[in-house]
Amino acid sequence: MEREYQQWLDLHRRARKGERLRRLEEGHNHAEQLLVRQVWWPAVQSFEHLHPEYEVVDFRNGSRFLDFAYVRPMFKLDIEVEGYGPHARDISRRQFSDQAMRHNHLTIDGWRIIRFTYDDITERPRLCQQLLQQMLWRWVGEGESLEEATFIEREVIRFAMRSKLPITPNEVCRHLGMEGKYVRKLLQGLVQKQWMRPARGLSRSLCKLI
Repeated sequence: MEREYQQWLDLHRRARKGERLRRLEEGHNHAEQLLVRQVWWPAVQSFEHLHPEYEVVDFRNGSRFLDFAYVRPMFKLDIEVEGYGPHARDISRRQFSDQAMRHNHLTIDGWRIIRFTYDDITERPRLCQQLLQQMLWRWVGEGESLEEATFIEREVIRFAMRSKLPITPNEVCRHLGMEGKYVRKLLQGLVQKQWMRPARGLSRSLCKLI
């Protein structure tokens, strides 16, 4: 994991400059690093689509930075690490209102938000991992509960989540080591359950996450 973690950070450092780079260097500290090691990597096993110190335009046309953003074509997740210290205890009423309004505007802009406290990350990391996994699973679609998914269905969804592009039946066949007829029926079932959908308008028979 450490090698992948450093490669991921280096990739984001090279892609940034100015304030965005400064924010990454100064904002990605012990608590954020701990969340990566204790929660994100054990739960997801990939840094694809995860962005540290992610810049968004706020409701006052300025910019704010999210601790982490998991960004896919169909959904956006803001992951925040909440410490408890003088800042949290002594926050002013105006700052408290500003935070609430920030949360509201992120929600209006289509963001889902999940918060982990520093104590939970250090003392109950498995619970945090489970909450993160539940959030990501539920985002796959608004159809039947993914708790009812079979092992094979979950593996196809996992495969699709890690892919940068919509997946093809042939790719699923190779991934699962199964025949095409069965895989097409499997994908059709995932579409019917609203966990995936056809990628319309493309040259190949493709499926992607809802």
